[in-house]
Amino acid sequence: MPITTRRVALLHLRTRRPYAARYQAELDVLNTSAAKAVRELGWEPELVPTAELPTADTHAAARRADVIVLMGGEDVDPRLYGVQVDYPGSGHHEPRTDSTHIAVVLEAMQQRRPVLGICRGMQVINVALGGTLVQHLPTVEQHRGPTGIDPFVRTVVRLEPDTDLDADVDAALRVRCTHHQAVDALGAGLRVAARSSDGVVEAVVHESAPITGVQWHPEHPATATQQLVPLLRRLERQAERVPARTR
Repeated sequence: MPITTRRVALLHLRTRRPYAARYQAELDVLNTSAAKAVRELGWEPELVPTAELPTADTHAAARRADVIVLMGGEDVDPRLYGVQVDYPGSGHHEPRTDSTHIAVVLEAMQQRRPVLGICRGMQVINVALGGTLVQHLPTVEQHRGPTGIDPFVRTVVRLEPDTDLDADVDAALRVRCTHHQAVDALGAGLRVAARSSDGVVEAVVHESAPITGVQWHPEHPATATQQLVPLLRRLERQAERVPARTR
């Protein structure tokens, strides 16, 4: 009998950033919108501020969830993919949280628990599977709005052939991006599912595990119904295929 997906762990970083109040406000809007979309489906969201919790609490939240969503936030610690710490646009890093999220991804993959990575979350997935990141895009103005104004760039993505993401992403709709990094070398088992007009990787899917990553922000309040909900339904379909004994 299919399992109805009801528990969603929304893993983010922090509820407080005194050093970056504006950024905190932007992320609060996105996290709240994601939780709202989950509730509108009749599911149960749990927002998990990993950097503010003991590592064991984050793992517990991920294990009791039917699906996991890794939200946006700061750059992944570059030491985790073996490159220089100083780079253009470098800022605050959360090494412990990065390591925790990577461990969550690897355990979820082993248990075939569906995972969706959004923006930073997609980059965490790639690093978890041994991939690397472009530390600062040469075409960053095409992917992030001006500082102090609207941080989001509205753009379209081109879906790659021979992936199943076209069932869950409407390529005719503009998406909202705000990032200065991107996937570089792909992690093991990942395939590029979408690119931007300048060739930057905008989505990945795993060839065998229920893992999906998108570089844009489907959870934005203006697009959550049209863009996040189909991706959540994707997780639901994937969760229904998981044998009960592994959940």
